[in-house]
Amino acid sequence: MRKTIIAIAAALSATPALAQQKLEFILNWVPGGDHAPYYYAKAQGWYAKEGIDLALEPGKGSMLAVQKVGAAANPIGLADMGNVLLGRGKGADSVAVFNVYANSPQGLYWLKSSGIAGIKDFCGKKIGNPAADGARPMWPALAKANGLDPKCVTWVNVDANAKLSALKSKSIDVTTSFYNIHHIFQKELGEDMGFVAWREVGLNPYGNSVIVNAAFLAKNRALVEKFVKVTQRAFAACVKEPKPCVQALVDANGALKLDNELQNWALVEVLMNDRFSREVALGIHDDGRMKADYELVRDYVGLDKPFDVKTTYTNEFLDRSIKMPK
Repeated sequence: MRKTIIAIAAALSATPALAQQKLEFILNWVPGGDHAPYYYAKAQGWYAKEGIDLALEPGKGSMLAVQKVGAAANPIGLADMGNVLLGRGKGADSVAVFNVYANSPQGLYWLKSSGIAGIKDFCGKKIGNPAADGARPMWPALAKANGLDPKCVTWVNVDANAKLSALKSKSIDVTTSFYNIHHIFQKELGEDMGFVAWREVGLNPYGNSVIVNAAFLAKNRALVEKFVKVTQRAFAACVKEPKPCVQALVDANGALKLDNELQNWALVEVLMNDRFSREVALGIHDDGRMKADYELVRDYVGLDKPFDVKTTYTNEFLDRSIKMPK
């Protein structure tokens, strides 16, 4: 009898509480402060508790994430919503389920000593960034909003880690970057840094959102709901107490520095904050803003094939009780 009890106990202890389904999540970029909540929730075992074996894959730009999720190479990913809409027009069928950046994170950087005073001086200049960077396909909208011919600049392929050195060496005149690493540009360029945020010059579409392949979503709604709820909870926890959250990111990515990523996260909180995230729900896509973003992309960039914008996002998995602090 005693042997039987021991055998049963051993079998129970060897059986996982919940079967794990692997979920390969492609990020928009290499891991940084803005990705801390995913690493924190994974380290805390929150995903595993819901039966999710989360694999976080570094990315190389929003357009790549859109393409991979749209083609079901990855079931889930993180990408700029403007690029998600452009991708949908090309047949990349994905659905946004959680918004991270309620404000556009896109910014443009240059050297004041180059004679550039602002975006009106960009014509004839070289803008350098990675080929799959989300800023490129959205440039025509920003250019037209500021009275520029989108073709008046030359785009140069520059690796993400070479942006600053290319700018300093003057092999490019302008580069693009997300606002959450603004402090790095300030440190490197000092008083010679020229900067403008897209949201300050007429273009503030939704930024990064978690997207899911549409066919995968249709077959795995319960799994996606669990993922969204854990993720929403993790973002709220990181807003409340950033340090342990960012520490989990650093622990999982040895080359990162805690102090730098804490500064990164502080800027992320600025980008997450709007009246809808404060008053309705953290992670929500507002219908009015999404309609405006669709029209912006359609009218200023162009869509290969029109579609109903309401098919590109859903708020159904959000916990409406979780909001950004007022």
